[in-house]
Amino acid sequence: MTFGEPLEKTMKPWKTLLALISLSLPLTFSACGGGDSGTTGTTPKPAGASTIHLAVIPKGTQHVFWKSVEAGARKAAEELHVEMEWKGPILENDRAGQIQVLQQFITRHPSGIVLAPLDHAALVDPVKDATAAGIPVVIIDSGLDGQPGKDYAAFVATNNKQGGIMAGEALAKELGNKGKVVLLRYLEGSASTTDREEGFLEVMKKYNIQVLVSNRFGGPGASEAQTTSLQIMNQIKEADGIFASNEPTTLGMLQALRQNELAGKKKFVGFDASDELVDGLKKGEIQALVAQNPVKMGYEGVKAVVAKIKGEKVEPNVDSGAALITKENVDSDDIQKLLGKK
Repeated sequence: MTFGEPLEKTMKPWKTLLALISLSLPLTFSACGGGDSGTTGTTPKPAGASTIHLAVIPKGTQHVFWKSVEAGARKAAEELHVEMEWKGPILENDRAGQIQVLQQFITRHPSGIVLAPLDHAALVDPVKDATAAGIPVVIIDSGLDGQPGKDYAAFVATNNKQGGIMAGEALAKELGNKGKVVLLRYLEGSASTTDREEGFLEVMKKYNIQVLVSNRFGGPGASEAQTTSLQIMNQIKEADGIFASNEPTTLGMLQALRQNELAGKKKFVGFDASDELVDGLKKGEIQALVAQNPVKMGYEGVKAVVAKIKGEKVEPNVDSGAALITKENVDSDDIQKLLGKK
């Protein structure tokens, strides 16, 4: 089977049924590079390129974070002279959509796949199918049940538990190690954000800081997170501090605080560092942001899968790094480089 072969060939019966159901739904895929819904972004094949064809599947294609991951992946693909296709669901709660994309790629048999799984359990079987078909898979950003180096080639990501601890320590410091806080979670099944949330809660427990809300999920986008934040506004008003665990939840919470004239009046620590969030930090509406290195994550993910394809040694776990951004260090050279401004 070759890269580009039709979906219908050699599929298992249950997969055929899922594919037919999925294909009866509106097409909801987008490439961040083009910005048009329903398109797929492929890195042009350079002169003298190898015959390696990669599929890179993000959790979603709307947020700034994934555009940065894509930029890093494309940079590695260009340096290594390999062809890369970027495709994923628009929204980060479309598990069925992501499974469909992965299955389509498996039937086309790319040389390797880089995947940011939307769900730590739901993507296990499709990844097993890819591995059984002889397609190496590198997991990025968010964990997948199984063992890196055994069940899949490698795991490239932020140390999310440590990132949550970093955020918790920053908020505790702002509060003088006392007070009441609200946690806005992201989505059930998302391993990366769950690790951050649990790391944050460990710190709150260490300092005996009261957690007023710990079980509310913001949803896949900033607008959903804003709605959820407005629904718990009474608890937010009572709280001294707030933590939100990724870009959309941080932005949604910020918008809700602004709507209630509370921005800057509550100690607020977020995760990820889009331009709008950094602007909120500079205005004093956010006290700290834990910033990942999405460009490095995409870059190292592609490098790892190409190394595996070539039979080279691949480290099973690669930490793509994170840093705490505050108003005091945001303009430093190191942080500006992390934000892609230098």
